[in-house]
Amino acid sequence: MNDTTFSLRKIAVPAFGPSLLFSIGQGAILPVIALSARNDGASVALAGLIVGLVGIGSLISNIPAALLIARHGERLAMVWAAALSVLALILCLIPGQIIFLAFGIFLIGMATSVLLLARQSYLIELVPPSMRARAMSTLGGMRRIGVFVGPFLGAGAMQILGLSGAYWVAIVAMVAAGALAYTIPDLENRHSAPATPGSTRILHIMHAYRRTYCTVGFGILLVSALRASRQIVIPLWAEHLGISPATTSVIYGIVASIDMLAFYPSGKAMDQYGRLWVAVPSVLIMGASMILIPSTAGFISFLTVSMAIGLGNGIGSGLVMTLGADAAPREGRTQFLGVWRLISDIGASGAPALLSAITAAATLAPAIVATGALGFVAAAVFWHWLPHADPVQPDSTRS
Repeated sequence: MNDTTFSLRKIAVPAFGPSLLFSIGQGAILPVIALSARNDGASVALAGLIVGLVGIGSLISNIPAALLIARHGERLAMVWAAALSVLALILCLIPGQIIFLAFGIFLIGMATSVLLLARQSYLIELVPPSMRARAMSTLGGMRRIGVFVGPFLGAGAMQILGLSGAYWVAIVAMVAAGALAYTIPDLENRHSAPATPGSTRILHIMHAYRRTYCTVGFGILLVSALRASRQIVIPLWAEHLGISPATTSVIYGIVASIDMLAFYPSGKAMDQYGRLWVAVPSVLIMGASMILIPSTAGFISFLTVSMAIGLGNGIGSGLVMTLGADAAPREGRTQFLGVWRLISDIGASGAPALLSAITAAATLAPAIVATGALGFVAAAVFWHWLPHADPVQPDSTRS
């Protein structure tokens, strides 16, 4: 499609609709997963680990998701992901059974991987390279809008139903996402369709693009670690300060509002000036804000620092997907992106596990500071490996 005639509005519903609905469901439950685990008798360390199961579920399903989408198409894959999420949420509603809660959160992570990979591949195919970052940032922005709306809907439902209200909001959102996905046709030309057995093709992709995975990919791993950690740090530190679950959901929603406001400007900046000038400020702001969290002692200071975390994350909206899209080959695209998401999810699952381990060995405050330091490491990686002058053009990060 010609750059001058292309409009994101023309593909808004099929590209962004399922992601928005799915994210509303996730946003409703993210602030209360750790609290649900605590109510079921989990320790602070175990509650953090259960939240991390979202990342672990996504981690182990990225490669199967890539093969599933390449073989059966995006529409069916998204419908199955929505159905799996509904089943998972029903498991989370079983009271007093922490094993069911943990397994349900794990399944939600698996479904998330399928949906995000399907939408990313769709946008790479349809959007011209000059607008790629804006498209990916908008996709990331839909997730942020969902995470903004979800906690407020969840907080309202919790006033009536208690903690289970957040899960019922999520069930409704997931059913709507699956219904919308069912109406969306698959792309007719999927260049990533495998011509060789799936496992062989995945291994070939990993070998051919190993340098990209080990350089820019390492930065992506660190970004994902920061993002996953903030989802644990905010509710657990709120509990430490004695803030109620409903108020925690509202704080989470305010943070998400700051987060979502920056998504389109950040994408435009990446398209016009280059990926580096968005990536480095994003991780520095998130890392510094995370380190400041243990110094907060009241509602106002905690809210202020949490909002700064949201700003840093919002600046980097779509960064992981944009860098993956820049590096992805035309042949084997879905498989490449599956490995790219695997690297991202290693960070998303590893950081909460690290946070839990340090919390168990020491206290929560040192664990938060150690996690925040990852932002400074990520900034150094991006400064070294991303172009400093011109915006990233198609194929410029490929091996």
